[in-house]
Amino acid sequence: MTKSSLILVDAQVLPEVFTKVLKAKKLIADDECTSIGDAAKAAGISRSAFYKYKDFVFPFNHIQGIITLSFILSDVTGVLSSILNILAESNANVLTINQNIPVNSLADVTICIQSDYLTGGLEELVDKLSMLSGVKDVKVLARQ
Repeated sequence: MTKSSLILVDAQVLPEVFTKVLKAKKLIADDECTSIGDAAKAAGISRSAFYKYKDFVFPFNHIQGIITLSFILSDVTGVLSSILNILAESNANVLTINQNIPVNSLADVTICIQSDYLTGGLEELVDKLSMLSGVKDVKVLARQ
């Protein structure tokens, strides 16, 4: 089995079909089109071209991978729920949650997210999370 290889190429030198696939993917992600056929048509490509390249073309700022966040939370009802709501609003896909038993009314929580379609970027997400009531500390532990 061949390992995948990524390269960074300026979109200006690529065939136009690649940028049109990105446009179609964005139309779908933004709920501007409800079907792949509609998105492909709006982007000016065929459905078959969309399907051929959809799993291989990504905007550079969306290739972020897995991020591990560490929190210190107050032992108050709804704090974790508020965090999960912010993650959902930011299009982060929660992969794992590990919460320890609170000690001295504080709980350690680690959340791993898939951030391929994160809106606003990681820095903005961390800022939003740190401003939530009950969040005493939030740190990025790792990025993969």
